[in-house]
Amino acid sequence: MRLAFVAFKYFPHGGMQNNMLRMAMECADRGHEVHLYTMSWQGEQPPGLRVHLLPVNGITNHGRYRAFHRRLQRELAESGIERVVGFNQMPGLDFYYAADPCLRERLEQQYPFPVSWLPRYRWFLQWEAAVFGRESDTRILLVSASQKGAFRRHYGTPEARFFELPPGILPDRRAGADAARLRREARAEFGLENDERLVLCIGSGFRTKGLDRSLRALASLPEALRRRTRLLALGTDKAAPFRRLARRLGVADRFRILSGRDDIPRILQGGDLLLHPAYRENTGNILLEAAIAGLPVLTTNTCGYAHYIEEAQCGRVLSEPFRQADLNHALAEMLESPERERWRANGIRFGQCADIYSRIPRAVDIILS
Repeated sequence: MRLAFVAFKYFPHGGMQNNMLRMAMECADRGHEVHLYTMSWQGEQPPGLRVHLLPVNGITNHGRYRAFHRRLQRELAESGIERVVGFNQMPGLDFYYAADPCLRERLEQQYPFPVSWLPRYRWFLQWEAAVFGRESDTRILLVSASQKGAFRRHYGTPEARFFELPPGILPDRRAGADAARLRREARAEFGLENDERLVLCIGSGFRTKGLDRSLRALASLPEALRRRTRLLALGTDKAAPFRRLARRLGVADRFRILSGRDDIPRILQGGDLLLHPAYRENTGNILLEAAIAGLPVLTTNTCGYAHYIEEAQCGRVLSEPFRQADLNHALAEMLESPERERWRANGIRFGQCADIYSRIPRAVDIILS
């Protein structure tokens, strides 16, 4: 079968991008011909997959996306592609990997005035309707069951078009026999003393992931605890605004940003807490990655996977509406809590029995069926 996987942009260490690449490689491993279409590609192009770069011009993002879609349609019409799998919302998809929450729901909840009238949002909502509307034939690979209600409420999407997927966590995130060695290596790399606490904020899109909230929580720690706590952010995004915020808060010497890395299992073992106070997060793979590595998690219930942290009892989940004071208090408490070893053991045990690894083969089964 000839398959097309489509995304506006590809860059390493993005959650959606990594899932797209893993699905494409799984299809190729099963003997299918896989083509990837995108406006831009960062990093190495994987062997066995055919990457088609379709750069376009435009003043606005939605203008560029519209031009990309027009060019994509011409390419697909000439290629003999049998199924199109999209990772961004656009018309004409056979399957859509629903990595983003319902935009119409978010706009209604967050804005007191009808921003949907603005050209940018009007265009994005039209494309969301092209995927989820009653007249569409697109089947939805749903990564967060909590979002199904929002899509059905706003678009009347038939139940039969949804296919719920389990998480797709990489098994190498689990704490193994080498956990102690990995911890020593990571802490040596960052120059950490034995009594220092390393707080991790992992994920591209620092604003959405709540890195500003994390920095304010770091600054609020009691002085003695703050002097032996460091915050390390890893991901792809503009770093300058957060470095400026750290300077204003007086914690620049306790804060560091690194671009995305491939040695996440080692980084997780070196940490003492995952801090993830996201403004919004459809899923949140990093929550599960941290949990099964034995790293306690502090997050918000805006994350689709936050319920796993509560079920596994491997950290704390703050409820909405968000209050910075609650996060500040929880961070200080968790860094010193005698419950830390219990949280670690619970997360490791959860990783040994939970079905949180099979998303990619399950999604490919659906696409090929």
